[in-house]
Amino acid sequence: ELRIETGELSLHVVRRGAAPSAAPAPAREESGDVIPSPMLGTFYRAPAPGDAPFVAVGSTVEPDTIVCIIEVMKMMTSVHAGIAGTIVEVCVANGEPVEYGAPLFRVEL
Repeated sequence: ELRIETGELSLHVVRRGAAPSAAPAPAREESGDVIPSPMLGTFYRAPAPGDAPFVAVGSTVEPDTIVCIIEVMKMMTSVHAGIAGTIVEVCVANGEPVEYGAPLFRVEL
């Protein structure tokens, strides 16, 4: 696994068969905890077009709850909450690109 970050460029490469690293720990902020993007890619709230979102504002999540998927080069990666609480804000619009570490959801404990 290789991760390079310089200025505006962020690159994360994982060799096939290698286990992916754990997602970054949620960042602590004044107005609640944030579920950050574990990678660069396209953010999707639902498993497929037309399906209900994984979570919405008011949803209760546990650390293992899938909250969204991020697509990179046609590979979909499930993103887990990593913390327990209630979703109070969706920070990214469906289908929008996200950077590594960008806030995806704000969670109230």
